[in-house]
Amino acid sequence: MPKGLKRALVGAMTALVCYCLLGFLILPGAAQRLVNQQLVQYATVPARLQRIEFNPFSLEVRLFDLRIGDQGGEQIGFEQLYLDLMWNSLWRRTLQIADMELSGLQTEVTFDKNGTLNLSQLFDIPPSDSPTDEDDEPFALVIDRLRLKEGRVHFADARPDEPVDIRLDSLDFELLNFATRSDAAADATLVAAGPSGARLEWKGRFSSAPISSSGRLSISDLALRDVWAYAQDAVPLKLKQGRLSAATDYQLDLAQGTELQLNGLEARLAPLELDTLDDAPLIRLEALEIDNSTLSLAERKVTIGTLRSRKLEAWATRRENGEIDWLAMFAKQTGEDASPSEPASDGAPDQPWQVMVGTAQLRGYRAHLTDQVPAQPVTLELGPLDLDVANFDSQGNEPFDLRLDTGVGNRGSLSAAGQLHLSPASGQLTIETKDIDLRIAQAYLSPFLHLELRSGLLSSQMELTLADTDPLTFRADGAVDVTQLHTLDTINNRDLLKWQRLHLDKLTYEHPKLLDIGAVELTQPYARFIINPDLTTNINDLLVDKSGSASETSPAQGAGQPEEAMAIRIGGIAIDDGSANFSDLSLRPPFITAVQELNGSIGALDNRAQQPATVNVAGKVDRYAPVSIEGSLTPFDPLQSLELATRFRQVELTTLSPYSGKFAGYRIRKGRMDLDLHYRINQGQLNAQNKVVLQQLQLGEKVDSPQAVDLPIRLAVALLKDSKGVISLELPVQGNLNNPEFDVMPIVWQTLRNLVTRAAKAPFRFLGGLVGGRQADLDKVPFAPGSSELTQAARANLDTLAQALKERPVLRLEIEGQGSPQADGPHLAEQWLRREYQQTLYNMRQRSGETVPADPAELTVSEDDEPILLEGIYRSRLKQQPPAQWAELDEQARSERMRDAILASRADSPALLRRLSRERASAIKDYLVDQGGLADARLYLLDTGITEPGEDGQVPTALHLGAE
Repeated sequence: MPKGLKRALVGAMTALVCYCLLGFLILPGAAQRLVNQQLVQYATVPARLQRIEFNPFSLEVRLFDLRIGDQGGEQIGFEQLYLDLMWNSLWRRTLQIADMELSGLQTEVTFDKNGTLNLSQLFDIPPSDSPTDEDDEPFALVIDRLRLKEGRVHFADARPDEPVDIRLDSLDFELLNFATRSDAAADATLVAAGPSGARLEWKGRFSSAPISSSGRLSISDLALRDVWAYAQDAVPLKLKQGRLSAATDYQLDLAQGTELQLNGLEARLAPLELDTLDDAPLIRLEALEIDNSTLSLAERKVTIGTLRSRKLEAWATRRENGEIDWLAMFAKQTGEDASPSEPASDGAPDQPWQVMVGTAQLRGYRAHLTDQVPAQPVTLELGPLDLDVANFDSQGNEPFDLRLDTGVGNRGSLSAAGQLHLSPASGQLTIETKDIDLRIAQAYLSPFLHLELRSGLLSSQMELTLADTDPLTFRADGAVDVTQLHTLDTINNRDLLKWQRLHLDKLTYEHPKLLDIGAVELTQPYARFIINPDLTTNINDLLVDKSGSASETSPAQGAGQPEEAMAIRIGGIAIDDGSANFSDLSLRPPFITAVQELNGSIGALDNRAQQPATVNVAGKVDRYAPVSIEGSLTPFDPLQSLELATRFRQVELTTLSPYSGKFAGYRIRKGRMDLDLHYRINQGQLNAQNKVVLQQLQLGEKVDSPQAVDLPIRLAVALLKDSKGVISLELPVQGNLNNPEFDVMPIVWQTLRNLVTRAAKAPFRFLGGLVGGRQADLDKVPFAPGSSELTQAARANLDTLAQALKERPVLRLEIEGQGSPQADGPHLAEQWLRREYQQTLYNMRQRSGETVPADPAELTVSEDDEPILLEGIYRSRLKQQPPAQWAELDEQARSERMRDAILASRADSPALLRRLSRERASAIKDYLVDQGGLADARLYLLDTGITEPGEDGQVPTALHLGAE
């Protein structure tokens, strides 16, 4: 071998050995020492790189086991970093890495309470003295492939009130074809497992010049509890449970500002539970899903293709100070975060966000609403609530479709369907309500009225047309029903106003100028009117005295032009089977009467046309006496025109005995009255023709009354009767209603003329022996003590008597209802207590919203319920607590003591005895009318009386015969 070649080979081998020594041994060791020296110099915590390997032939570099931080608490580290450098980096002036792989990355990212980031405190690097040039190009770097494998990141933040602690495990990242000085985008994928089973996936493209990215990002099963601490500053609520999954295609471009576009956005929130900071429940959600949605940051536009939600349950309360708890929770946070808004750089206001919803479906929602402002808090349950919305646009460019169905309270329902337009606010809705419980209004009525709303249901079918909201302008057309209304006067604990049904048909309301009701139908209406002993009425007593809290009227009120009165028109009012009770407690004894079977109609009422409305109403007083009202009137200005004819027929004068005792000084023993009242008003001028006809009037005992007239009433009555025992009085009344001047002289002269011309008394003939030998059995009707039921023997006697009266049509029968205190009293007390049991149980069930029969008497009271009811009856009726010594008795003995005390308090009740006596008389009359076939005009009810029981223990009721 030539020496030259040999020397060349030896030199080459020597150079190769030196190159290998330098590359494999010296250079890695020097680099490792240099790196560790730099770490020692600049790191503020222990830091060390374990080993570096370098292949000088393939330019592969491996860095092993980097640890920065205290042992056992490293903050940054990795197991191995692999770099595959390209040779062309030496002449292209660009660092090109064919392959870069980082394994076992571990990173701790923490913020302390002061907001200091731990990573910013790891190194103490002096600032650079060389000025930076914003136009300098970035470092030339090309990475063909970069992969992060099995990485772990621990993030902790102590700044929120509730610290955040998140760990990302199994972090895998891959980046392909990345270059810092190229417009080409790099492909990248990212997969990470988050806390509580969450998973993050990203696949897309990334470019650094300019910074932009596109791809698809998804996160699944994220537990909101892990990140809720950040939201809690803006949303002052406590998260109990919540998981979120979302996926979207995106495009991000930071070349000119921030441009973000999301497409194909899908999200699912299920479940979600939120409470207030006081652990009160606020929201419970089973699921919320959105599909086919987009977001454009540049256009400030969100489009939700489909939104579906199931079973949301929410609670809301209006507090005692009038604040809504939801608004109050966010008001403080909003006030703290509010700051003066900075104007845009061009002086133009920010464009508002536009939210569009294709379809939204809410199913099975429930709302628990509470109002604590009234003294008695009000609760209202809404649900299950279903809501459908389609084509919604927050900018209001087009109308959107709406459909709502929900339950209201225990049995009510509300539905609405139609279209609404946000700008301008307008729309059309079909609204239907059914069986809305009106008792919810009780708490709002109680501060103003002594009135208890026992029951009442609202139903309606309306077409609502909204024209504008500023000012509020709308029109409602349809029908309204209020059924089973029952109100109670809480002062007297008596029924005040009720009806079975109030129907408003063809209703039109144009806010605020028109109310038009085609027809009003009242079914079984009832009203009670009472004159108190001090001459006030129960209507006056209804108002709660507010004199001490009357507020001053603001001076601004009433200023300006008066508003035009609303036009009111009612096409007609129909009354079906009405009734009423009237009581005058200023008299002794009190006057009480009832009107039943009220039927009739009232014509059209119009406050603009002022045309007279026809009136045609008929009924009966105390079941048998017909009453009718016919004519016309202008209801909104009755002094303009009125003509009414009122007729009473066959009214029992015994019911008017309290008035005769007060003003005439005598009670009425018997008699009937026909009354004709004909009133005419024309432009305030009254012209009335009244006619009173009294039949078979017979005065009773004298009554001491300071208001009685000082005249010989008995003589006057006797003289006024004609040959048939009839008194006829003509009572004309004339005057100016604006300044009344009534002429009473015609009444006085008419009375005197009748006294002179009718000097003879009407003859009285008593007949006996009508059925020969059985008159002793027929002049009295025996009743079992405490009962008004006719016995079989009594019915047989009455059948015989009815037959006799049919054969003698000139006869009349007078029935004197009688009772015995010693025989009837205990039984009446027992019956009264039984009714009290039923009424008390009826009231309890009605207040609790249970279904109750039309009459408390239909209820069955079990023996187990009686002790409980007896306790309340004792306290309410005897106005006292049970004696303390009774508490030592067993339950049965205590109940017997209370029962005996209650019965003793009612055993001698004159009112119960009088009522029984009248019921006995009515039972006899009813039987003779309904079964005996006698005309009721031949039967007279006398005032009740007291009698003694017979030898057989039964209580007789006396019958008297009279002739026409």
